[in-house]
Amino acid sequence: MKKIVIIFTGGTIAMKTDVVLNAAVPSMTGEDILNMTPGIDKIAEIDFLNFSMIPGPHMTPDKMFDLSKLIQNKLTRENYDGAVITHGTDSLEETAYLVDLTSNIEKPIVFVGAMKNSSELGWDGPVNLIAAVHTAISNDAWNRGVLVVMNNEVHSAAQVTKTNTHTLDTFKSSDFGPLGFIDNDKAYFYHSYTKRQYIPTQAVDARVDLIKCACGMDDKLLKFCVDSGAHGIVIEGMGRGNIPPGMVPGVEYALSKNIPVVLVSRCLMGKVLDSYGYEGAGKELTNRGVILGDNLQGQKARIKLMVSLGYTKSIAEIKDIFEKNYY
Repeated sequence: MKKIVIIFTGGTIAMKTDVVLNAAVPSMTGEDILNMTPGIDKIAEIDFLNFSMIPGPHMTPDKMFDLSKLIQNKLTRENYDGAVITHGTDSLEETAYLVDLTSNIEKPIVFVGAMKNSSELGWDGPVNLIAAVHTAISNDAWNRGVLVVMNNEVHSAAQVTKTNTHTLDTFKSSDFGPLGFIDNDKAYFYHSYTKRQYIPTQAVDARVDLIKCACGMDDKLLKFCVDSGAHGIVIEGMGRGNIPPGMVPGVEYALSKNIPVVLVSRCLMGKVLDSYGYEGAGKELTNRGVILGDNLQGQKARIKLMVSLGYTKSIAEIKDIFEKNYY
């Protein structure tokens, strides 16, 4: 029987409905959740620890990095075959991606959450947790990067995103689909995500801002970010990576201060390309020094830029990190 460590961080999976507030609040420890998940001890030898009891929006980049170091310590220095991490779904994809970028471990690391709290009918916490443990004990889960298991699907942390505010099948990998699925108490895999990256940083720089484009926007938000001390900026542009012309002076201002600017798309699917040449378009922006963020959504690009800035302050090196794989 394999040995798995479950690290509890909080989220809806650890919540109950407060009768006074008539709203879900953090209420349960890891031990409480395990006691409400019968049969999990028959799948693997389970150890657990409580990292935190916070909702997803309370997670911070520093806490994410502490969690990453904890996971690496457990899997490299202690005799565990894999790790499962429970997490609030609002920010699960961000934490999972940061751990993916900062971990170079072949053993399975699996993130999991719940869309319903334990006071609701159909609480999905136990079934998701069991599916995550089945994934963590699978020999086929090795060397696939950090995984996210929800609704009996297995996704790459680098690609998955929360797409719906309430449905159980909210987590999707829009461009490439899930890596696999769990059926009859076994994880099955279709393919691997081969563009995994590892950034050997010893810190993260959380001073990265994210701006989403819309028609007619100007440069005031960009200039405010620079003047208020941002170390990096991510822009969710339109289409393939284009911004309103009124924003261009703000991009120039940031670049003149040696602040890296990463461009992604506000579209749910597809990558950015510098294939348009008008004012504010991708070609003009890359010629000025803007870095393209491939098919990452804004929140993921922000995580990657924070990790990159923790590793180096060189814009050339950061550009290389965004354009090349590190293994």
